[in-house]
Amino acid sequence: MATTVPDVSRRSARETTVDAKPRTKTGRVKQQLTSKWATLAAIVIAFVWTLPTFGLLVSSFRPESEVNSNGWWNIFTNPSFTLENYGSVLFTSGASSASLGSYFVNSLVIAIPGTLIPLSLALMAAYAFAWIPFKGSGPLFVAVFALQIVPLQMALIPLLQIFTNMGVSGSFVGVWIAHAIFGLPLATFLLHNFISEIPGDVIEAARVDGASHTQIFTRIIVPLSLPAIASIGIFQFLWVWNDLLVALVFSGGTADVAPLTQRLAELSGSRGSDWHLLTAGAFVSLIVPLLVFFGLQRYFVRGLLAGSTKG
Repeated sequence: MATTVPDVSRRSARETTVDAKPRTKTGRVKQQLTSKWATLAAIVIAFVWTLPTFGLLVSSFRPESEVNSNGWWNIFTNPSFTLENYGSVLFTSGASSASLGSYFVNSLVIAIPGTLIPLSLALMAAYAFAWIPFKGSGPLFVAVFALQIVPLQMALIPLLQIFTNMGVSGSFVGVWIAHAIFGLPLATFLLHNFISEIPGDVIEAARVDGASHTQIFTRIIVPLSLPAIASIGIFQFLWVWNDLLVALVFSGGTADVAPLTQRLAELSGSRGSDWHLLTAGAFVSLIVPLLVFFGLQRYFVRGLLAGSTKG
């Protein structure tokens, strides 16, 4: 009696052929991204992008006479450096304004709460929209998303009137609230898209174990959402740090509340004559954003790639 033997080799070959297709496609994409031409293009883009910043750094250490007479590239033939520019912008006070160091502290006081407040509120709102069913959640989420199309300039005067009546105009509190209002819609929308992709089985398992919404939010949602939180936090911090319009309107322009960007605008004057001071002041303003970006870079990359693949 003949025994039938399964054709294992043929089936294995067929499965290998099926499985090889995505690997082949992935390999082609990886090969294209890691080719010598892609590497060369990345190097050229990085060089072009970094060159102005390098010139700004070099100019900030050059004497005023050198800055006004020739370009920064002359350091390779006639090197001349000084720290007087940084000393002037950081520690020298004007007749009607404080030193740049005071404005630097003001920017930190504005940027840190101006990032944490909207990020915290947006995270809680995104969790509620994604995992807490309630009546009218859909239209309300659409309304929150639609707030992004409201021009910033149209809201300045009404908000300023409201803040004046509340007594918070010209203070850090008013600036914090303004940045929170303008940053909430986009942060809520982006965080909702990320949180809604968390597997429902994880949430259901926590509910079966008796976890409350607070426990699910603090022990599951927040840890799993760290890449998205870091990415949005970086964008919000950079926007608040580099902002001039919102802070100038709601701080009143006073030296004890105004940010670093206002002092840089004052340094430029009407004709930008103090170019040597502008370069030093501009590079001082770059330090904190660079530290924030490189410190959270790995979370930033993970946040950009989150949701691009499944499984």
